[in-house]
Amino acid sequence: MKKMNNEKIKNAVQMILEAIGEDTSREGILDTPERVAKMYEELFSGLHTDPKECFSTSFCDDHEELVLVKDIAFHSICEHHLVPFYGKAHFAYIPKDGRVTGIGNFAKALEVVAKRPQIQERMTSTLANTIDETVDPIGIMVVIEAEHMCMTMRGVKKPGSKTVTTAVRGSLKNDSAARSEILSLIHQ
Repeated sequence: MKKMNNEKIKNAVQMILEAIGEDTSREGILDTPERVAKMYEELFSGLHTDPKECFSTSFCDDHEELVLVKDIAFHSICEHHLVPFYGKAHFAYIPKDGRVTGIGNFAKALEVVAKRPQIQERMTSTLANTIDETVDPIGIMVVIEAEHMCMTMRGVKKPGSKTVTTAVRGSLKNDSAARSEILSLIHQ
């Protein structure tokens, strides 16, 4: 497993502070490079974890109807500007052969995948692919709604705007009625 190089991060942050004209010997800034390096260890810890490990537990419960786990809050970092995006994720799946997975597994996988520099579209697809490959459901739909600070703090400066992405696998891919039902349940 590749480990983060805290020394390189500290040096890079020091250089950024100097480049923007900040006094790096100022009391409030003095320990910033070290604090940022420690923060990056946490924010990017998902780079070194496989989200498939979150789905090691399943149960036989003879349930083959829709399961929806919704409104799971998350935050991640945009790979284009290294600023946060945050929002809610929703997971809908139809178990196969009565095998269900623990509902907390969705939150765990979301936490792993969110702790990477990325774009929301890839995050959504990664989660859907992970669930499809590990849980092996009849169908899966992942919906992510997020506000991107790169659109709020800079550029177009439009606070409150949201981006919604979906990824659909299995039987739900061609079932528009089921997808509509899921979206309706998400927004109730």
